[in-house]
Amino acid sequence: MNKIEVKVCLGTTCFVMGAANLQELIETVPQKYGDKVDVSGHPCLGLCSINWEYSKAPYVKVDDEIISEATVEKVLNVIERKLKDEHQ
Repeated sequence: MNKIEVKVCLGTTCFVMGAANLQELIETVPQKYGDKVDVSGHPCLGLCSINWEYSKAPYVKVDDEIISEATVEKVLNVIERKLKDEHQ
């Protein structure tokens, strides 16, 4: 089983648009999922500069899936879905 990789964008736009709230993922996800999920913060994922949709920040990448307007709940739902898909 491969680890699920979660990257939280902490760039200026994402931070201003709410990524500060996503930092709790860095503490809570390892406690909840152990070594099945790896969470890290990144200075900038560069996603807002690709399409200039600043209103879609903050961004989080879960493996190759990009979550726009990310919230803790959205990220946890994607992690749960991916963990469930691996067991089917």
